[in-house]
Amino acid sequence: MYGEIITIGDELISGRTLDLNARYAAGRLTASGLRVSRITSVGDDRIMVSRTLSKALESSRFVIITGGLGPTDDDMTNEIVAAALNRSLCLDRQMLDRIKRHIEAKGIELTPSIEKMAWLPEGSRIINPDGAMCGCCIIEQGVRLYFLPGIPDQMRMLLDNFVLPEILSLYEAVPSVGQNILKLYGVKEHQIAETIKAIRSETGDVVLGFYPHFPENHITLSLSGADEPAVVSEIQRVENLIRRLLDPFIFASGNQDMEEAIGRQLIDKSLTISVAESCTGGLIGHRLTNVPGSSAYFKGGVVTYSNQSKMDLIDVKEETLETYGAVSDQTVREMAQGLRKYFNTDLTLAVTGIAGPDGGGPEKPVGTVYIGLSAGNQIFSERYRFWGDRGQIKLEISTMALDWVRRYINGDPFIPGV
Repeated sequence: MYGEIITIGDELISGRTLDLNARYAAGRLTASGLRVSRITSVGDDRIMVSRTLSKALESSRFVIITGGLGPTDDDMTNEIVAAALNRSLCLDRQMLDRIKRHIEAKGIELTPSIEKMAWLPEGSRIINPDGAMCGCCIIEQGVRLYFLPGIPDQMRMLLDNFVLPEILSLYEAVPSVGQNILKLYGVKEHQIAETIKAIRSETGDVVLGFYPHFPENHITLSLSGADEPAVVSEIQRVENLIRRLLDPFIFASGNQDMEEAIGRQLIDKSLTISVAESCTGGLIGHRLTNVPGSSAYFKGGVVTYSNQSKMDLIDVKEETLETYGAVSDQTVREMAQGLRKYFNTDLTLAVTGIAGPDGGGPEKPVGTVYIGLSAGNQIFSERYRFWGDRGQIKLEISTMALDWVRRYINGDPFIPGV
């Protein structure tokens, strides 16, 4: 039941590309009751790939290998594997026909660099030969080697629908595995670590993991056993321990994200919302509308990036902007109140700030942001200071603003600002 993961590509070891494939594969394998003993990333180097593959054959029952299967010069996985396993490269007619059908449909000419993808190590079996994407499998010394594309969407599709079911079918006694993820926002990493440490004596055999996932933090709970109901019950017991200490910061669990959790709350409470954005440039509205069915609660938004648009579209007073500036408590409150007149929603969310890298000053440095929320006869506002590059600051602002909506609906206090 032990396996490992090998990801191939210079872009991975140089740091240019985040290794999403290894993380996803490890999570899916572990959640299915399989064990991952090692994860290795190697560049497009014949010697290193060959050594890594040989080492995997000594200690694993199955190996997931991603990357290096494309048409470019550095896609050499097939050649390297053939040499490492002392197998010939053979033209797979089935693979070639599939490639021809695919490129003809796109009006692309078959070139030698494209054709080379059909040259596979002798004894290879194609995975998903009739699909738009495929990989191959080789059995060497009783070890199953699964070669999958490096493109994350393609790799995930093949892993979930073909590779994982095949691996699981080989074992009769895969234990029942339970796993859950608690997603938190607004709590420091050291506070989570201290909380986990405080309840360690009460968690039994449940394995707790803590993973920063900017700007969120995730706690995973995992347990395997022969009795599925008992596994589920034990994970729930430990989850309740964590919620008892960190519940105000837990916004979702499992695969749900912040915007999905808020959308469910808005629907449950029959509330509608609109947004007025300056520094985030529409990111909050984008996140809200990423959720299917969001038209039931999201009625619209405006991006009032300039002072003139704030005055013309949502009635921010000129004297307010001249006296206090666009990034101010007074302005964000008028943004929230002004937008509500037009959309007539139950909640109106507004943000204005300095995302950087320029535009900051001593009193209002880069990362300064004001968030406002108009609800009923009440209006709330707060100043925050966020850190990071422009993209990180915008993401943090949008997450904090959405968290305000969640906290308002739950009756929880807003996270204090500066």
